[in-house]
Amino acid sequence: MNERSGARPPIVLGIDDLRSLPMATRIARTSHEGVLLLEEHRDLEIDELWLDHDLGGDDSIMPVVALLEEAAFDGRPFRIGMIYVHSANPSGAETMVRVLTRWDYRVRRATA
Repeated sequence: MNERSGARPPIVLGIDDLRSLPMATRIARTSHEGVLLLEEHRDLEIDELWLDHDLGGDDSIMPVVALLEEAAFDGRPFRIGMIYVHSANPSGAETMVRVLTRWDYRVRRATA
């Protein structure tokens, strides 16, 4: 991209405890880090958000999903081009897709 064109580099965020996600510009490894990462990008347009359900031990993505859900409920959804769910947990992934789709986020199941 031409720097003088005013185009910004894409913002691709990932929340995953294990995967390297080479396409991500920033990665959070826990749900707590994920919430902080999203809050840091609250007023920016996020091009892609990659989410894993199981984040090690008893941690899961659900606090992040709750943040996204609450923001949409309050009428200020995060501006995210596409959310990719890449979890190996089928029921967790389905829950994520269902909840986020309900709040009009664009969501796809994907492999990472």
